[in-house]
Amino acid sequence: MSSLGLGREAQEAAAAAALERRRQRELERQSRIFNARLRTIGVDKDALDAQVKDRKIQEAAEKARNEELANEIKQNDKIMCMLEERQKYDIRNINKAFSDFQKNFQKPDTRREFDLSDPQALKKDRPARLSDNDPRCTVSGLQKFMGEDLNYSLRMKFQKEQLREWSLQQQRDWKNALADKKFLDDLHDKNRIELDRKTMEQQQTEEETRRAVCAVTKEFNRSQAAELAERKKLEKHQKMKDDMDEISSLLQGDLLSENPEQAISSFGRHRVITDRWKGMNQDQLMAICSSQQQQVLEKLRLKEEERRRDAEWDRRSIQAARAQLILGRHQQRQSRERCRALDSINAELSQEQKSKNIYLKEEEYSNVPTSQYFAQFNTTSR
Repeated sequence: MSSLGLGREAQEAAAAAALERRRQRELERQSRIFNARLRTIGVDKDALDAQVKDRKIQEAAEKARNEELANEIKQNDKIMCMLEERQKYDIRNINKAFSDFQKNFQKPDTRREFDLSDPQALKKDRPARLSDNDPRCTVSGLQKFMGEDLNYSLRMKFQKEQLREWSLQQQRDWKNALADKKFLDDLHDKNRIELDRKTMEQQQTEEETRRAVCAVTKEFNRSQAAELAERKKLEKHQKMKDDMDEISSLLQGDLLSENPEQAISSFGRHRVITDRWKGMNQDQLMAICSSQQQQVLEKLRLKEEERRRDAEWDRRSIQAARAQLILGRHQQRQSRERCRALDSINAELSQEQKSKNIYLKEEEYSNVPTSQYFAQFNTTSR
């Protein structure tokens, strides 16, 4: 009995331990599943930790590189400051050398504008003009004008001699031009006289040719006039003959004799030619009057038939309207009866719906769920 009790206690302890292990695993599983952050992200935490570690290593390397760059920038700043100091020292030396050069080699008396402020300028100045070819006598200097040269007398003598030579040369040119003009005029006169002679000979030849042509033309016109007179005479005789034949034809024709057959058209005897028609005879007028009377009687008969037909149509329309009114009243009665039947059916259906709603509210939907009912969900991971 003691051994049996011990075995049962061991089994119970093992079952309790297994139950406790399952309960612990379930709690761990619930902590993983019901954790909203882990369930929403759904990533590997170890991989994220490795990434965070790599990120920290990268940030440390980047920080070291930034510090190295900062040290290099500081070193470059120091070098730049030294270079600026050296540049300032060089500029001071250059300015000093430039000032010494101006003091030693660019004195005021060597300047180009020194003569404007030189106190000994009047003593050192030269006359305004030494000769006519003085390079100082420029156009803008206003030191020498036309006719004020030193060689005025010689220049005037030379100009007079030049004018005399020009005058003699113009006279010679004028005489040569007159001689040339006279020669050209004589040559032109000779050519004009020769041209006039040739023109007169040509005109005489043309005049003789014109006379011969006129004689031939005159003879031709004379023969043509004789032929035309003969032709007109024959035409006049023929016209008189034709006129006499036309007069006799008109006198004996159907137009003046007023033959009624002449007005009959070639399209039929019921059609006439208006410019030849002389009017209707008595028989035709009587036939027209008779036809008109028959047309009047026929029109009266047609009007009477139309009046009877309209009266019949009115009667039928009234009967149709009366039948339509009776049919409409019958349809209205049937519609009212159908509406009454539909209202009664709807009332019965409404009563049944109310009864059904009362039944559902009191019997079917009487068990309302409480908060305890909703609290049993999501209590286990299975």
